Amino acid sequence: MERTNYLSIEKENGIATLWLDKKDDKQNIISPDLIGLFDEVFAELEADASVKAVVIISRKKDFIAGADIKAFKAEKPGDFQPISRKGHEIMNRLEHATKPVVAAISGTCYGLGVEMALACHARIVTDDRSTKLALPEVKLGLLPGGGGTQRLPRLIGIQKALDMMLTGKNIYPYQALKMGLADAVVNKNKLHQAACKLALQLTQAPLHRKDKRTFTEKLLEKNILGQRLIFSQARKTVQRLTQGNYPAPFEIINCVETGISKGLQAGYATEVERFEKLILSPESKQLINIFFIMSDKKKNPMAELVKPVNTIAMLGAGFMGAGITEVSITNNINVILKDIKNETISSAQKTIWDAFYRKVKRKAMQKVEAMQLMNRIHPQLDYHNFTHADIIIEAVFEDLGIKQKVLAECEANARPDTIFASNTSALPISAIAQHAKRPELVIGMHYFSPVPKMPLLEIVKTPQTADWVVATCLQTGIEQGKTCIVVKDGPGFYTTRILAPYLNEALLLLEEGAEIDLLDREMKQFGYPVGPVALMDEVGIDVGAHIMSGDLMKSFISLRPDLKVSEALLHMHKAGYSGRKNKKGFYLYDPKTGKKIRGKVNTAVYDYFGGVQSRHPFKSADVQQRMAMSMVNEAALCLQEGIIENPTDGDVGAVFGLGFPPFRGGPFRFIDSFGADNVVKVLQQLQNQHGNRFAPASILVQYAQQGKKFYP
Repeated sequence: MERTNYLSIEKENGIATLWLDKKDDKQNIISPDLIGLFDEVFAELEADASVKAVVIISRKKDFIAGADIKAFKAEKPGDFQPISRKGHEIMNRLEHATKPVVAAISGTCYGLGVEMALACHARIVTDDRSTKLALPEVKLGLLPGGGGTQRLPRLIGIQKALDMMLTGKNIYPYQALKMGLADAVVNKNKLHQAACKLALQLTQAPLHRKDKRTFTEKLLEKNILGQRLIFSQARKTVQRLTQGNYPAPFEIINCVETGISKGLQAGYATEVERFEKLILSPESKQLINIFFIMSDKKKNPMAELVKPVNTIAMLGAGFMGAGITEVSITNNINVILKDIKNETISSAQKTIWDAFYRKVKRKAMQKVEAMQLMNRIHPQLDYHNFTHADIIIEAVFEDLGIKQKVLAECEANARPDTIFASNTSALPISAIAQHAKRPELVIGMHYFSPVPKMPLLEIVKTPQTADWVVATCLQTGIEQGKTCIVVKDGPGFYTTRILAPYLNEALLLLEEGAEIDLLDREMKQFGYPVGPVALMDEVGIDVGAHIMSGDLMKSFISLRPDLKVSEALLHMHKAGYSGRKNKKGFYLYDPKTGKKIRGKVNTAVYDYFGGVQSRHPFKSADVQQRMAMSMVNEAALCLQEGIIENPTDGDVGAVFGLGFPPFRGGPFRFIDSFGADNVVKVLQQLQNQHGNRFAPASILVQYAQQGKKFYP
């Protein structure tokens, strides 16, 4: 392996600086080959009498983005364990080096990057907004396999370490300092200088760290009974949150517990064994597939057609408008925020500022940065300055006439090359553009709520939408940090279209006598993060009623005349039910906080589904099959009709937009793993029992007959 392709070494004043800089790559990623190179380099530096200490730093904007996931390959038990053990040997050599080693971290430090830093004698981080540390392996169905399950609890405490590893969340500079993960925080421009100074200090005496655990944490963690309680509660929490569908969190707990109760060597051995076990698991394979898809989606296949976007005009400053504004200004896009009411604009600005200030309070952002971002918002009540807008995004009331009117007003006040994008979730874009002067500039940009947290952006093109418009909106979405899919226009597009039969089936089950909490419990057990009924409360019964009575359901009914559609949401909406937003929905809500009262169903709702007395038990398999298969079959129909271009987009849309169980990979990965023939059999059984709404898509029948899969 050519060393200069990965790193360079500079020696000055007794300090050897190991500059990480992987050629032809935007980020430093650790592969098995690179681990071997580190072994060679550390041995050389140990033997070099002129070197007193070592600093590891990156020439790139990020420190280490993690391990090379493509190298995580194992066909059978025992295949990957030698690689893991070699990695452990090198980390142990680093940890027990006679010369102090300091990790100087700026930018992203993930996974094996954190584990390498943990093996160093000290860690210094910059206060830059891009600096963040995480052990996100759990999101890939894995565990930290470079000694992280053993070193981290000993550095910051069992409870904080479990929280970091079980969530995979980002830890920002001052959080890292407060919890003891970092030893110092410095300005980015002084990182190397500060790291060298610290390294020289360590040659005189080791660092004496203050125990930063709270009194309660110390009390629980210092005795066996307290430790047992911590691990027991952790398992209960993981079981409640995952329904047992994800093995990785449990294995992380097992590794930490083994190391604490039986010692480091036993902990390391367990980590090696359990890491390989997870690599071989179907859950990890699906989650890694999703990771690679997300990485691919960061690249724009139409990049050569993109036109620059410096300013977005946001029409509507409600909840969605505020969210779109936030993700835009956070990524250095100016926003003209227009609404018909000053109070709505002020509320949106407060919502955004509150989000930023929460970051300021935990020192993930500096106050001056937050203020600079807020200055990118230009609030107004009219169309003044709309000639500066490169894209106009509307998030006004979900009414076709209103949207057509707004489009006409924008065309009269914007440049002739300004893109008009609608954030509608169900109205056909071609209908909105029906009277447009420039229909080639009209497109759909369907964001999901809450916008700052939901990763998906569904871009909807009509037959008239220009390619450069699609390319530019796709690039804008990528820059906003979204995972984007491009779909064809039609009632409900892709995501709302496959969601509608899923929710309709939930309503039909309620009409047949199912209990509200049973449906939510069963679908969470299947793997959805939120049950279908709770979802209707969250999204809004009013929104659901609008969809169930709109063009989407009319299209369904016209194409499937024997389709059974529940009208319960319409009746509930007319009676004043809107869900969580007005504290009147399927569940009961605290009148003061507005939060759902856990486990408390609003039994009055059963009046719209045959009454409380008509409730009766349902088999778990029946509930899960009816609901999941309704979404899976509709996804297949969308591929068959060309609404989505490929199975990958179908899986991305379902997982990131609707919460289809990630460990199942999405509707098309699910079909492949379950078998198209088995899917068809289940659908045919449901069709015989419940009607032709379960008639399998012809593409599924074809794949079943030919033994084909959607993925190679």
